[in-house]
Amino acid sequence: MEKNQSKAYLFAISAVLLWSTVASAFKLTLAHFDALQLLLYASFFSLCVFFMAMVYQKKFYTLLTYSKKTYFYLALLGLINPFIYYLILFRAYELLPAQEAQPINYTWALTLTYLSVFILKQKLSLYDFLAGLMCYCGVLVISTHGDLWNFSFSSLTGVFLALFSTVLWSLYWIYNTKLHVDPLIGLFINFLFGVPAILLYALVTSHPLTFNIYGFFGSLYIGVFEMGITFILWLQAMKLSTNTAKIANLIFISPFLSLVFIAFFVGETILFSTFIGLIFIIMGLVIQQKKRVIRQ
Repeated sequence: MEKNQSKAYLFAISAVLLWSTVASAFKLTLAHFDALQLLLYASFFSLCVFFMAMVYQKKFYTLLTYSKKTYFYLALLGLINPFIYYLILFRAYELLPAQEAQPINYTWALTLTYLSVFILKQKLSLYDFLAGLMCYCGVLVISTHGDLWNFSFSSLTGVFLALFSTVLWSLYWIYNTKLHVDPLIGLFINFLFGVPAILLYALVTSHPLTFNIYGFFGSLYIGVFEMGITFILWLQAMKLSTNTAKIANLIFISPFLSLVFIAFFVGETILFSTFIGLIFIIMGLVIQQKKRVIRQ
């Protein structure tokens, strides 16, 4: 694919804008559906998006080139994403204000680095340590609403689930990259196995499946954009960019835009402590990215 930095920026900014709306979409949709029902609907819509993308890019023939072992591992990974990861993440959003859950989940890049030390045998640098200190100080500030002395959380369970979701997301990507599968095909197969697993879980646990027009359209938006098209847009941006670092930094705009949307659409009053904590998290991630630049 021929490089085109202008188009790369267009795709990347589109993805960032869409990602910035999803925290609000999560919170608004969870007012009508519970976490499991939202997951079932949204995952099905995502599977449809990946199917259409596979048809458009004529990648179905590539499915025949993978081994049964690869399919087995992709099926197992489908239990993490979309099943367990999003179930945990949506539950965190049920328990926490969107302005808390979103920044905490954003620390997954740091969790990925730490897990890579144990799984991929990568070395932990001083930059990684400083990044962790900055990010998790930010998480603490956000979770306690800046009241560090009393150490009081709005929902300790919600904070734990939001942090645990970063572990699941990191494990998913670590083991996915080990398979050397086309990213779009990998996601398609993950969701192809993951969606029936979610439905089976709902049936086994006798979970009532209801219909609500607002929940339906919220799930459609989340499935198509947060879990579907944005991934494809970002992949296209990475392929078209002359230097991935030029678009990688755009992702730092997302959490701040997200706070604006949360305030406007969800109606949450954004606390000063949330803003300060988010700055700590972004600073930590910038420090971590600085480490990569130095190594290159």
